[in-house]
Amino acid sequence: MTRRRLLLVLAGAVATATLAGCAAPAPGPDGSEGSGRPASARHAVPAPRVTVTAAPAPTGRAAAPMPRSLPVRVKVPAAGVDTGPVLRLGLNADGTVEVPSVGQADRIGWYEKGVTPGETGPAILIGHYDTAQGPAVLKDVGRIRVGDRITVTRADGTDAVFRVRELEQVAKKAFPTGKVYGDTSRPELRLITCGGELVDGHRPDNIVVYADLVPPAA
Repeated sequence: MTRRRLLLVLAGAVATATLAGCAAPAPGPDGSEGSGRPASARHAVPAPRVTVTAAPAPTGRAAAPMPRSLPVRVKVPAAGVDTGPVLRLGLNADGTVEVPSVGQADRIGWYEKGVTPGETGPAILIGHYDTAQGPAVLKDVGRIRVGDRITVTRADGTDAVFRVRELEQVAKKAFPTGKVYGDTSRPELRLITCGGELVDGHRPDNIVVYADLVPPAA
């Protein structure tokens, strides 16, 4: 599937407001979360406090693109994240983007229909902020700041190191599909999770971290 076609598929997925990083599993028939725990139990986990900010777009020489290689580990020191192996995520039957299961809430997934981290284009990583069972891998997303590093170890033994350029919190119903998934001229990374105060057991926003590949010596 070309990235142009992929963008159209994802635009349809956004319309369902269930794209990428939804922290809550689907409600059960009795109104409880999929784990059997009532949605109200999740109110013990506060909403992420994210400093929404951006740095100027990078100028000058971009880092050289890396060859395709699957991600195996993700480190985000600012958020206390060091997790692997990385999950492989695709599309659900209804066209929405898969997210890690509740049982895999301590891991990050990579959207396998896009580029691998380090290739030209936006590589997509998705993780939970919390689930019905409590805090998850990106529980400290609010500690990430512009300039922080995200390191993705790849199957070929190399590290793709990215510098955070922007953090954005948006309503899922207004998800910026083109900005997140659209073509880029340099290697970039998107790290996506949920945000916002709980509404009927679900978080209505997405938090998106945008980062750029840096040269090895940077």
